Amino acid sequence: MSRQTRLEVLLLIREQQEKSPHGWALSTEFQPAPQRSVVTAAGQGLIELADRETRAELSAYEGRPVRWAARLSAQGHDVLTYLQASPAPAPRSAAPVADEQVVELRPSQMDALRVYTTLAPTLRVPPADGLAERVRNAYFDRPNNRWRLALTAPQMDTVAYAFYLRAITGSVAEANRFAREYGVTYRVDPTSGRHEVVRLHSPKAHR
Repeated sequence: MSRQTRLEVLLLIREQQEKSPHGWALSTEFQPAPQRSVVTAAGQGLIELADRETRAELSAYEGRPVRWAARLSAQGHDVLTYLQASPAPAPRSAAPVADEQVVELRPSQMDALRVYTTLAPTLRVPPADGLAERVRNAYFDRPNNRWRLALTAPQMDTVAYAFYLRAITGSVAEANRFAREYGVTYRVDPTSGRHEVVRLHSPKAHR
């Protein structure tokens, strides 16, 4: 079964579950071909098939024989949740708008940034609006081993903050590289003791 077919079956099962008063998708609602795909997905642990006792209860409820019934397993549910949270990467040809800048991040920098955006609900200094979506949609330039994404100035500031957190808890390389290449860093003002974003120089140009 192809990946696309597997996802289509999971979506179909979820749709039938949501319509059903008992939370099961029934055999009577599927054509033979999708039924075979359901069985295959069940073999992969993504769908749970009802046992004999449950089928008997469903048959009594429906007033007709139920040969099989299915519902998403915990893993099947999570696959669809992950699918919806993972839009397709932006195409390489996508150009930044007037107030955006194209940024290229090394894999270690992208890893640190992903941790930061994932923690957004629990942070006191959350990411700028739209940053999490930009991170999800980033394009991986495989030949150059860089993640490319277009960012606004406020998003650049919170990227610098993410790398500041990384520097305090582990590696300073990500913050130093971002400051060197894009002229943005986050630090403590030694005179006031306040945290601030500092722009060191004009960022380098990218194609």
